[in-house]
Amino acid sequence: MQVSVSEENAEQEPAAYQVSAFLERRREQIAQRWADAALFRTVFTVSRDEAVEAGRAVTAALAAVAASGRLDDVRASGFEAVRDQLGRMAASRARTGSDPDGVAGEVAALREPVTELLRAEFPEPYAPEAQEAVVALTVLMGTLRLVVMETTVSAGEELIARQREQLHEVATPVIKLWESTVAVPLIGTLDSARSQVVMESLLDAIVAERARYAILDITGVPTVDSLVAQHLMKTVAAARLMGAECIVSGIRPAIAQTIVHLGIDLGTVLTRSSLEDALAYALSRQGVEIAPLRAAGAAAADAGTR
Repeated sequence: MQVSVSEENAEQEPAAYQVSAFLERRREQIAQRWADAALFRTVFTVSRDEAVEAGRAVTAALAAVAASGRLDDVRASGFEAVRDQLGRMAASRARTGSDPDGVAGEVAALREPVTELLRAEFPEPYAPEAQEAVVALTVLMGTLRLVVMETTVSAGEELIARQREQLHEVATPVIKLWESTVAVPLIGTLDSARSQVVMESLLDAIVAERARYAILDITGVPTVDSLVAQHLMKTVAAARLMGAECIVSGIRPAIAQTIVHLGIDLGTVLTRSSLEDALAYALSRQGVEIAPLRAAGAAAADAGTR
């Protein structure tokens, strides 16, 4: 990528212009050095060529930012070309367990090899002109670090959101108890997000199992307030629309008193004190009778002696 700057920009930001020209001129060397740095090496483990290509892209972006004179602007247009690349790299490091501080340290380590190459451009590496260019490069690399940190945090938040969604799904399994009977044992607090997962999972199970009876067991729900009751009512109504009768079980005495004190009307909801009672109700509605094993054995023995 060729970078063009106006004479005005060159006069106003001579150090930035020098850094931009240097980055373009030494892009390949910088990319080769960065390919062996921890940030690139731990992300591109299959092919070093991929790491070199990513290094070229980042170097070109830095050259564009330097050419614009916006060395300390994380929203500089030059970063847009590699923000997605940086986001994927940050997400990859987050998945491997690297924390933001670790990623920031790896980005900071990219500055030293570039600084060495930049000083080598000047006859006197520590002359004032060289120092100004190094300062400009340092500011630019600091901005790159902020961009990577921003994408790392964003990637981490997305990962946490996905893990939370997966946890909701795992924590709300739908179990087939009997032919045409499914149950959802709820454990923990019900919030809006989890209630939505419960409803979707239950409705999917009703369709998949052709269930006529669905049991919501709240034995493991510590408290029931008006919001939780509202979620339960919506789930029961949705199950009815799907052609299944919904039974809420596991209402303990303390929860029953809370519901009464809150003035919550569950009159339209079929309830049972335990999952066992709810299953017995569903089975009886289907004409299924379950006898204790000892009683069943005695009945079989009596039948055999006749």
